[in-house]
Amino acid sequence: MAKTLTIQIKSAEDALAGFREAFKAVEAGRRVSRRAGVYFTSIEAARNLLTRNRLALLRAIRNERPGSIYALAKIVERDLKNVQDDLRLLEEYGLVKVPRALFGAITLKIAI
Repeated sequence: MAKTLTIQIKSAEDALAGFREAFKAVEAGRRVSRRAGVYFTSIEAARNLLTRNRLALLRAIRNERPGSIYALAKIVERDLKNVQDDLRLLEEYGLVKVPRALFGAITLKIAI
């Protein structure tokens, strides 16, 4: 079964509150579990990461399993340099290990 990455939208205040709680727990010597996922403060910020072209890259990596970045660029019919730039960003967020997708699905949770 494919893993799923959860992307959450949290206000800056909520994110800071979570950080404070974790910091206090560490100071008190309590173990803090790592929360998997990627967090943004707005849906616009998440959209800036998950552009149409980047989602196409993730799908092509998952479905076509290219052997190289060059092969991936040919599959999605995009310039190699632009594909490299997008992959670098996706790798920073933990979505790919070039050129392999680490998740089979992405869910988006928005706190209201």
